[in-house]
Amino acid sequence: MKYTKTIFSGLICVIFFLLQLFALGVQAGESRFSTAGFYELAGSGREVYNMNVGWRFYKGSCPEAWQRDFDDSSWEVVSIPHGLELLPEEASGSINYQGEAWYRKTFSVPEDLKTKKVYLHFEGIMGKSRIWLNGKLLREHFNGYLPVIVDITEGLNFEGENTLSICADNSDDSSFLPGKPQQALDFTYFGGIYRDCFLVAHGHVHITDANYEDEIAGGGVFIHYPFVSEDKAQIGVKIHLRNESTGLFKGKLLLTLRDACGKEISKGVKSLSLRKGKADHYDMNLYVDCPALWTPDSPILHQLEIKLAGEDGVFIDGMSQKIGIRKIEYRGEDGLYLNNKPYRDKLIGVNRHQDFAIIGNALPNSLHWRDAKKLRDAGVRIVRCIHYPHDPAFLDACDEFGILTILAVAGWQFWNDEPVFSERAYSDIRGLVRRDRNHPSTFMWEPVLNETHFPKEYAYNAKKIVDEEYPYEQALSACDPGSPGSDCFPVIYTHPTSVSGGKKSVYNAGTLKEETMYFTREFGDNVDDWNSHNSNSRVHRSWGESPMLQQAVHYASPAYAYTCLETLYASQPAHVGGTLWHAFDHQRGYHPQPFYGGIMDAFRQPKISYYMFMAQRPSEKLDKLPAENGPMVYIANEMTPFSPQDVTVYSNCEEVRLTVFENGKKYIYQRSADERKMPAPIITFKDAFHFMDLKALARAGKQKEVYILAEGLINGEIVVTNKKYPSWRPASLRLRVDDDGLPLRADGSDVVTVIAEIVDEKGTVKRLNNTSVRFTVTGEAVLLGDCDIACNPVPAHWGSAPALIRATTNAGKINIRAEVLGEGVHAIAPCEFEYESVKPVARFICNPVEIQSKVKTEVTTHGINSEELDSMKKEILRLKKKISKYELREVEIQQESFGEKK
Repeated sequence: MKYTKTIFSGLICVIFFLLQLFALGVQAGESRFSTAGFYELAGSGREVYNMNVGWRFYKGSCPEAWQRDFDDSSWEVVSIPHGLELLPEEASGSINYQGEAWYRKTFSVPEDLKTKKVYLHFEGIMGKSRIWLNGKLLREHFNGYLPVIVDITEGLNFEGENTLSICADNSDDSSFLPGKPQQALDFTYFGGIYRDCFLVAHGHVHITDANYEDEIAGGGVFIHYPFVSEDKAQIGVKIHLRNESTGLFKGKLLLTLRDACGKEISKGVKSLSLRKGKADHYDMNLYVDCPALWTPDSPILHQLEIKLAGEDGVFIDGMSQKIGIRKIEYRGEDGLYLNNKPYRDKLIGVNRHQDFAIIGNALPNSLHWRDAKKLRDAGVRIVRCIHYPHDPAFLDACDEFGILTILAVAGWQFWNDEPVFSERAYSDIRGLVRRDRNHPSTFMWEPVLNETHFPKEYAYNAKKIVDEEYPYEQALSACDPGSPGSDCFPVIYTHPTSVSGGKKSVYNAGTLKEETMYFTREFGDNVDDWNSHNSNSRVHRSWGESPMLQQAVHYASPAYAYTCLETLYASQPAHVGGTLWHAFDHQRGYHPQPFYGGIMDAFRQPKISYYMFMAQRPSEKLDKLPAENGPMVYIANEMTPFSPQDVTVYSNCEEVRLTVFENGKKYIYQRSADERKMPAPIITFKDAFHFMDLKALARAGKQKEVYILAEGLINGEIVVTNKKYPSWRPASLRLRVDDDGLPLRADGSDVVTVIAEIVDEKGTVKRLNNTSVRFTVTGEAVLLGDCDIACNPVPAHWGSAPALIRATTNAGKINIRAEVLGEGVHAIAPCEFEYESVKPVARFICNPVEIQSKVKTEVTTHGINSEELDSMKKEILRLKKKISKYELREVEIQQESFGEKK
């Protein structure tokens, strides 16, 4: 089926930053995030520059913009990651722009790079893209999620300026993954140069890039672990070198392994010679006694330094890789093993889309890191990165926080019989494995297309490609049991329970086989049908306490005949775990409403179910886990006039004591090992809270006595407490920055969430109110969004109003002011908060640009007046909706066929 889409668009109102040319050396300490798949190693001969700052942007078709001398002075100035537009919090229904977008960057290159090989590395350009340097087309790319790498050595001008021109087109295109039109997708493409861009320079004899080279199980650096135990570990390092110099190269490869404190614990040297114009792989091994091993609860990372030196001892290339020494394997009837030990904990986690409120997919690295941090705080041990390759920064963070990952190619309910589609799909599988094979967090590959009726040949080839590209340890690749070719996969996605009424589903594996590992790829969603999407699992924070409590119960207990936490924890050892659908509320193409089933909303504010998941984490303190962990207790009752009489508490402690009012009721809950299937069942204290009792105490002037106290005990000792107060008269706003301890970097694109809460005089959040909050930001940041997309003023939901601020390129103070609309004697008092951005670690290549206050907003109509244009738009929208009905029915049939009917 062919789909066509006509896009009418104009330029939206824009905000410009004052950009400056950076000449920053790398600060002490290493970046948290990899650059182009590695970490820069000082003094190695390889240099990395950040190219994110100083781009000109135009949304729409501009056929002449590839030319070097094209005048782009009227275009908007942006920094990347950049996502074409800012969107309202409710941005589903395919309202985001689709079509061409152009980026141009004028820059000068440092003179000392003249003798080096120079590459551009784009981590992601959405859709199909074309790249020109100084008017010459260098690359055309068909994938929105894998890196685009271009050799620009020959085309660079070192005597003056250079001009990069990029056309990024996120239009529907059935010739490459995911292939399906966005308006029929359960997620959105968004668009733009939405991930980082780097300039990488090194010697003409150099370590290659695995995604640039076409080498099966090769290219770049490949790290594997032939032997791992508590006593000794062997680390295999396969390095691909290419000689593009003018003669024979003789030199040495030097490896140094450092522990988490920077201490050298192993090293290796290999002499080599390589003829000009040739490339070759070199295998080396390192050995470590009594190694500190990587596990989800102890994610210890080592630094592997790789240097290439000539005969004279001068380093001409090198890099650092963060590695985790670990071995994961499935041993049939013996189950899952980690580092040669049985791993009997269930791997419970979430699915994750990468979009965020307002900015779509254009997340800076910090927001990917905060996603991982928040999920690990909640006890999540595994994330299924759906339905496409995710940003490398998220995988870096998963390495750091001990989150295992399932990595998928782009795809969702679509197959194209044209050969070009499968050819590109196979290439994408190789690209995914080559990009992410060295992450210790990598657990499973998902090379097949999600919920898709593909040919059996494709499944066999997809599995074969994973095995070819990852030949060392067990390559765990997964498939649905009802899919053609699933018989060859070592991991089968399935539920641990059968479908209600005895009717079997292709998503249920039936009799479990000892040699196969089983995993639930999605659980928790519970819609009435795949058109309306009414569900007791899909809850917006603004709907309040009772709906959020119901969501948590639904995710935890077998309230209906499908999978929940209790059934997953009670499943056989062969069934190693499952991932909730979904971590966060996210946008969708084929439905007018976002998906509301997240345990956090689109701004990453937690719902009540977040704390239910948190209660499943171990109660013992894990000293080597760099996330919140240990004992916890949380009262899921806000003491409002509408709060339930039954008080719900989440805790991983052995005993919970509840006190309702100072001289009121006292309750004790003691966990019984016999009653539980999940580690921490929901605790309900029946008939414990009554608003009329609260009212009586308040009328008597005894507000100080009104609270609910929960105390968590282990071995008879109180180890953690949580205390809730009712909120009284709203008095003021309170501001906080939700940065999780990772500061805002002054790089022109870093973003952080600011949250304004309505509080009473004692600081208790007033959950029930309809206040709208207006934000004002001055100093070295700008507020993202305005009233046009309902981002300022912001309605408060469940007591809080979030906003996003983006850093300028100058480190410094940021003043944030929040106020309610209108001024009155009894108005809620405003609040001001001072925050400060920090200098970025990276070195930047960009030219200074002038600040601009205004650019004309024009729509070219080619002689069509505005009334005719509006009429055409309405007719196109009517036709699209008509087509959409047929597309939605296709989606329903596809989801029902994979056992997702309920």
